[in-house]
Amino acid sequence: MRLCVVFQVLATVGLVLGICDAFPSNEVYALNTFKEAIYEDPLLVLSNWNGLDSDPCGWAGVFCSMAQDHVIKINISGVSLKGFLSPNLHLLSSLQELILHGNVLIGTIPKEIGLLKNLKALDLGANQLTGPIPSELGNLTNIMKINLQSNGLTGKLPAELGNLKYLEELRLDRNKLQGLVPANTGSDFTSGVRGMYASGASATGFCRTSQLKVADFSFNFLIGSIPKCLGYLPKSSFQGNCLQHKDPKQRSAALCGSTSPPTSHASTLSNKHQPVEEPRHQTSSKPTWLLALEVVTGVMVGSLFIVGLVTGLQRLKNKSSIIPWKKSGSEKDHMTIYVDTGMLKDVVRYSKQELEVACEDFSNIIGSSPDSIVYKGTMKGGPEIAVISLCVKEEHWTAYLELYFQKEVAELARINHENAGKLLGYCRESSPFTRMLVFEYASNGTLYEHLHYGEGCQLSWTRRMKIVIGIAKGLTYFHSELDPPFTISELNSNSVYLTEDFSPKLVDFESWKSIISRSEKNSGAISSEGAICVLPNTLESRHLDVQGNIYAFGVLLLEIISGRPPYCKDKGCLVDWAKEFLEMPEVVSYVVDPELKHFKQEDLKVICEVINLCIHPTTSRRTSMKDLCAILESNIDTSITAELKASSLAWAELALSS
Repeated sequence: MRLCVVFQVLATVGLVLGICDAFPSNEVYALNTFKEAIYEDPLLVLSNWNGLDSDPCGWAGVFCSMAQDHVIKINISGVSLKGFLSPNLHLLSSLQELILHGNVLIGTIPKEIGLLKNLKALDLGANQLTGPIPSELGNLTNIMKINLQSNGLTGKLPAELGNLKYLEELRLDRNKLQGLVPANTGSDFTSGVRGMYASGASATGFCRTSQLKVADFSFNFLIGSIPKCLGYLPKSSFQGNCLQHKDPKQRSAALCGSTSPPTSHASTLSNKHQPVEEPRHQTSSKPTWLLALEVVTGVMVGSLFIVGLVTGLQRLKNKSSIIPWKKSGSEKDHMTIYVDTGMLKDVVRYSKQELEVACEDFSNIIGSSPDSIVYKGTMKGGPEIAVISLCVKEEHWTAYLELYFQKEVAELARINHENAGKLLGYCRESSPFTRMLVFEYASNGTLYEHLHYGEGCQLSWTRRMKIVIGIAKGLTYFHSELDPPFTISELNSNSVYLTEDFSPKLVDFESWKSIISRSEKNSGAISSEGAICVLPNTLESRHLDVQGNIYAFGVLLLEIISGRPPYCKDKGCLVDWAKEFLEMPEVVSYVVDPELKHFKQEDLKVICEVINLCIHPTTSRRTSMKDLCAILESNIDTSITAELKASSLAWAELALSS
């Protein structure tokens, strides 16, 4: 009987432990949406944030409670994360510290942050956040520290921040904040000391924050006077504004512009005691010509004001747009993001109508996948083009996908090399919804088509060696000459396009996969084996999957010299099939494409050496593309003379391939 009781107790304890072990799914969801909103992670800080993992306590920068049942702290600072803040962070109901200082976060501060009732520290300083400070932050009843310094925040200081009775530190310096420093609703000034406010006034401003020890409002565009209740703060806390005080030093009138302070309570009271003699002088009649001049001047000023207002509204429209945060019909799931139009200012923007005409009503399809369709066209009086149209519905297009699209366009636009496909421009329209990239067209198709569907004699050994060296030069440019480095999302023979003279052009048409995959849960770490193993499916890997590109280059070399695809049912993986030959020099010639009538043994030896360097299982042992390119260029002669010397059959082959 006692034994049964013991078993029952153990079973009950086990059940309780099992229940306790279950981590709240909404908190995991909140963290995943946080990662989704980050479009660049150059140091791969979030690489172990696995969307399929139900326990995030081991994720980088995430700290959990002692019971491991809630997230209580996020600290990811100074790692150059680029993206914006997910409003779903409010689901982390037990969060006490949110520290994201020193990154490149953009967009606005979600008002939902104000729902984090247990938050004690909020540090979003040294980012690129814009828009107003949400008044909802005044609901953070337990907050002790707020740091929003060094951003681009605009609007007025929310008086609701005065509700934070435990607030000890407030840093709002180096923003673009305007308006008065709110003291209380009864007056902008108080005659009492810190913690005291004017009698009879229902105080809601900073005079209520009796615990406030450190505050910095410097280098904004604040106007009016410094509230007396904040007189205990150092003068440097208010410098660089548009305040009425000369000490500390304020901005010049030219910089302050139209931010001149409104008439305050104090100035109104003082004016009541001044003699009212000025209006008497103004009652005298004015000359007719002066009245006419004033009317004309008024009309001109009014016209300029209207033009300026329209222009300002147009600029604001261009800088911000409301895009759905996720698929939903609810207005709650929409947020304003500030689009960096300067990112694409040097890239040509085509209209859909232009491209429709060039591509013959989009009837000339030269490629397709579940993610995109590729059209061929000819611009009027211009070059032949390849247009990639993204296959995605408007209702699935989210704010972070729009940022990825713009980032991708900016990334591709900086590429300028003879062995890289040139981005000519892009198309972005709302009605009908359109997202397209426009590349120069390489008229000879893909390397894959020539290797596996074309006539083998067209790709002589020397021609293949030229293609190999051209690809190596392009990758060297991507990895070594661009800063930050650029990598091909899916490097294989389909990403190599050939011109009329068989010069290779590397084109990253598969970059769309990087964009679309961010709308799905990221289910794994980035592979170091590029296109052959698990494809990197995050945009931040663009700058970091250099090793994956090197591995894929080795596989591509095998494909070029063997004429075999990277994988086939009969032979399996090309690398596995070739390894036994690569390790035995005496039989390495069996790797060569049987379509080739001749090849140079010396070249083959160099190619096999480079392949082994590329596919080395230890990524740190792989040679850089710069060094690999040097090996190939210095040891392989691609001149026609060298080919003719190599074989008497080369004359006939040259005639066939020309």
